[in-house]
Amino acid sequence: MRLICYATSGPPPRIVSAPLERDWMDQTPQGYAYRCLPLNIANSHGWLILNPAPFIAHWNGGPGIEAINIVPTGTDPHRPVLATSHFGNGVLTLSVHALFRTEPGWDLWVGGPVNMIKDGIQPLTGMVETDWSPFSFTMNYKFTRPFTTVAFGADEPYCMIYPVQRGVAERIEPEFRQLHQDPEVEAAHNAWAEGRRNFNAELQVQGSAAQQQKWQKDYFKGNSQWGSAPADHRTKVRLREFK
Repeated sequence: MRLICYATSGPPPRIVSAPLERDWMDQTPQGYAYRCLPLNIANSHGWLILNPAPFIAHWNGGPGIEAINIVPTGTDPHRPVLATSHFGNGVLTLSVHALFRTEPGWDLWVGGPVNMIKDGIQPLTGMVETDWSPFSFTMNYKFTRPFTTVAFGADEPYCMIYPVQRGVAERIEPEFRQLHQDPEVEAAHNAWAEGRRNFNAELQVQGSAAQQQKWQKDYFKGNSQWGSAPADHRTKVRLREFK
């Protein structure tokens, strides 16, 4: 399966596979945030587009496009700022200067870098039908409060992309069930919940085995009441780089 990027203006954007690490996760005591495998998988589940030229943007709270002021902070004239005020209402637009093509039946999820937190501004997410569309897209952010200034540094990720098969969500038939309707699932869940309660209680006991273990690794290792993980259980995502 291929994901193709065509440069539409000048050189292609710099795109890298998303890393597992996040600054705020590094700052948690003993890096405990990295114990959450679903968080780790999401962090690296796509590619990041990097900002070529640093800038600051300020929104004065007004509805017009003139309400956002953008000031370049770099010194390289060959790396123009991608940001503009195009839509108004506190929406900051960053160009991508690329056309992406996916395989037939596959869309491209376009949004902010997953689990990267930026104060004062919220990335907006889109789903683009890139298997047929000859149209490029932009990455947009919405200021979350007026009189706010944000900065985007050089090579800071500002957009994340990954392919999604079209129509999968529509084909799903969601339903509610009572847990007792499936005794096997109920027994496995109850065993896990009881083990979780006991482990958390033991964490409070000085010198306990739980304190030495620090955290339960059942999900990380793929262990459950049903035995070992399926063959496709993942603890890391390793994506190929654009070339």
